Amino acid sequence: MELDIGGQRGTAIPRRILSEITHLRSVAELDAKRLTAAMSRPPTHWNVKLFSPDGRYIATPDAWWDDVGLAWEIDSAEFHYSRDAYDRTVKRNSRYGQVSVPVVQTLPSELRGNPSTVRSELEAAYRAASELGRPRVRIVGLDSASASRGSTSSGPDFPAA
Repeated sequence: MELDIGGQRGTAIPRRILSEITHLRSVAELDAKRLTAAMSRPPTHWNVKLFSPDGRYIATPDAWWDDVGLAWEIDSAEFHYSRDAYDRTVKRNSRYGQVSVPVVQTLPSELRGNPSTVRSELEAAYRAASELGRPRVRIVGLDSASASRGSTSSGPDFPAA
């Protein structure tokens, strides 16, 4: 990265911002990360891959609460509603259902326009997921924030990836 090549002076803010977003895939995910920072239970991971007990790929949710097995998908019309993209989204949601992973789907416009409603929906989904019990999925691809917290969870009865 260019910041590593030059001097350190005047780079604290760009370095901090880049460290916050390097594992995110969109501006909406940055909005989501900011929104969830104020939650009593923020996501434990961002953009980790989920696999079924038999090793089948399930999905890569935008956010994941590993303790209860809750996925959050931020699905924009731009990336999810062409014929092919919509087909992929429907198949992804079916794979979540096959392994009993609850999913909250949010539009980016809701993140910006109704953040308190989105936060309330996530809090309610978290409570509901905690009553269901964590689904038997394993995660792969821990983000740097998860690794820095020392998290190595990969789900019940699964070795760490």
